[in-house]
Amino acid sequence: MWTELRPIGRDSGSGGYRRHAWTGADTDCRAWFRAQAESRGLAYELDRNGNQWAWLGDPAAGDAVVTGSHLDSVPDGGAFDGPLGIVSSFAALDELRARGARPDKPLAIVNFGDEEGARFGLACVGSRLTAGQLTPDKARQLRDGDGVTLARAMERAGHDPEAIGPDPERLARIGAFVELHVEQGRFLADTPHAVGVASAIWPHGRWRFDFHGEANHAGTTRLDDRHDPMLTYAATVLAAREEARSAGALATFGKVGVEPNGVNAIASLVRGWLDSRAADEATLAALVAQIERAAVERGGRDGVAVTMTRESFTPVVEFAHDLRDALAKLLGGAPVLPTGAGHDAGILSEAVPTAMLFVRNPTGVSHSPAETATEDDCAAGVTALADVLEGLACH
Repeated sequence: MWTELRPIGRDSGSGGYRRHAWTGADTDCRAWFRAQAESRGLAYELDRNGNQWAWLGDPAAGDAVVTGSHLDSVPDGGAFDGPLGIVSSFAALDELRARGARPDKPLAIVNFGDEEGARFGLACVGSRLTAGQLTPDKARQLRDGDGVTLARAMERAGHDPEAIGPDPERLARIGAFVELHVEQGRFLADTPHAVGVASAIWPHGRWRFDFHGEANHAGTTRLDDRHDPMLTYAATVLAAREEARSAGALATFGKVGVEPNGVNAIASLVRGWLDSRAADEATLAALVAQIERAAVERGGRDGVAVTMTRESFTPVVEFAHDLRDALAKLLGGAPVLPTGAGHDAGILSEAVPTAMLFVRNPTGVSHSPAETATEDDCAAGVTALADVLEGLACH
């Protein structure tokens, strides 16, 4: 499976993946998922929001045990973030069959669409729509960097954007959702454990900062006469780093747009996107407010107007304690660890008991081609997931 999936959407220059939602690479990944489902005799289903499902047993029976993840990527992302969960889900089902296990509940594997939000700027679109955390109108109006709306992109890929929306009946049929994911950090790397269990997801969000200055000639405008938004932006980036360090939190400006974006022109507008995360919502709110204050204060000195807009926010997610504890016990006392990364499991947690398994990442690097996991650890993750599915679905 890994060999078949590896070349899809891979950039020959960077070695990273560009599997963005509703693109050709995404279509190829979806075709791969469907082929894996049908080769195992699973009932394949594409839901109203573009999420793919592979069912063993009758979905209408209810109390289903579901596993899976996503196949899309960030720009030049790694091979494991998302796909490891999908590949491991199919492999875990193969392992259950090899054991002769007989589930007395429906089992399903799901590929949630547009988890990373790389194209349209909002993460977990497929699961947010399903859970009713994103309105269909807002989703259809999301635009990529070329101005293409989500609705138009879905149409081009053969999916009806008018059908998207909440799917409470589907969620009501799920008794538990367990997502396996490569760890996006170094907690497990410093332990003898190949697999861990998630305790919680830090609250996190995305904020857009607009720095409005004055366009002018780079070669003729005196420094004292400039209203350069790039200076304000740069100072804000540095302030975000220092404020996050003081708060014991995280703040990252990872995306920027500049107008008119000329080498010999002072910018008229710099637009930067802040990703920020913290252990609790009060700390996160205070951190973002302090970064905004620093931006506005520096803008006043530079003659630059600053506005901030919150584009997305996900509150703290405490995974179902009984399910989390049962998984840790089932896996022989696997370590329990929090994460600062968002996941579809976090979105579904308001409606469905959810849990996550993490597979050790020796580099601790993610969202990069350097992201990795050893073959032995991946196999341990498959065994752990099979144990979990057997414990939840077979009695």
